[in-house]
Amino acid sequence: MPRTTATAPTAPTVTATAAVVRGPGHAFTLEEVRVEKPRPDEVLVRVRAAGICHTDLSVRAGHTPFPLPAVLGHEGTGTVEAVGDAVTSVAPGDTVVMSFASCGACPACLTGHPVRCDHWPALNLFGGSRLDGSPTLRGTGRHAGAPLHGHFFGQSSFATLALAPARALVPVPADLPPHVLAPFGCGVQTGAGAVLNVLRPEPGHTLVVYGTGSVGLAAVMAARLTAATRVVAVDPDPGRRALALRLGATEAFDPGEADPRAAVRDLTGGHGADRALETSGLPGVLRQAVDGLAVGGVCGVVGAPPAGTDVHLDVPRMLDRGPRIVGVNQGGVVPRTFIPALVELYRAGRLPVDAIVETFPLAAIEEAAAAAAGGRVVKPVLTMP
Repeated sequence: MPRTTATAPTAPTVTATAAVVRGPGHAFTLEEVRVEKPRPDEVLVRVRAAGICHTDLSVRAGHTPFPLPAVLGHEGTGTVEAVGDAVTSVAPGDTVVMSFASCGACPACLTGHPVRCDHWPALNLFGGSRLDGSPTLRGTGRHAGAPLHGHFFGQSSFATLALAPARALVPVPADLPPHVLAPFGCGVQTGAGAVLNVLRPEPGHTLVVYGTGSVGLAAVMAARLTAATRVVAVDPDPGRRALALRLGATEAFDPGEADPRAAVRDLTGGHGADRALETSGLPGVLRQAVDGLAVGGVCGVVGAPPAGTDVHLDVPRMLDRGPRIVGVNQGGVVPRTFIPALVELYRAGRLPVDAIVETFPLAAIEEAAAAAAGGRVVKPVLTMP
């Protein structure tokens, strides 16, 4: 008898409503997409809310390289719908926050530093697919079957369903509002982690936060939990400065009215800032942050300008004053342990994240994006139908 070859069945998929960006500068458009079935180490999450972050808007504008068309979103929270055969960390019905993806097998992951994962860029920013190149999303209708770039920060949560690696999921209490939980996956953990894990201000220190968006204000909230004597916010927006003061800043300066370097030196008796955090992504502001440091001070860099952006530093001053400049990715945290700790601080009223959040339905994503880009809202959070 002739020999036959069996054909593997096509993996079942489900459909979701997603905000798709089809090209640089294009609007978010709601489309039906197909979501692949979870592989053994993957989890399907019913998304309840997703925050909008500067990185999402930077990708849409073409400033941050990510292949398009794509589904973005990387501050998702929701309920586990289905799990792969090898997943034991979460189960259907669990409430989870989705954070960044990591491989779990490289030296950095094995030593507890997933933000330094060897495959971090491909898994989170530049790949648009699983590490093996296979898509997690496909189009429907006139785009039927065409792969869509997804797996953005391991999730692509601007959708009613997201497929994420189990390692990226953090179980959280089910009784907390989804719109508050969502920003913990990136903006809140980044700002708080930059202060608590990286800069670690000591008793008597002055910490200056340049830029009071969601990351900067999360840093201010976290700084209030430390022994830093002064927490200084620098931002041109009077409303943001007032909010920073309410959330824990001891002083706030308008950089348009006074040079922050001189203002901080005056405030500290000529000493300067022991710690600084630059969140704006503006090279000139980073230069100010470094120049304003005390001898031996540390500047954390969180703000992400377009790829290839340079900053010029005074080298003799670097040699004379010995500052340290540290790039900070995702707060340098291990999400599985850090996010639950932040959530408990929120529950205790010590990390008032809800003060920076405003909600928008998924259908109003363009309005939410405009509110974020224009600075009207600190942290827009999309709620899913």
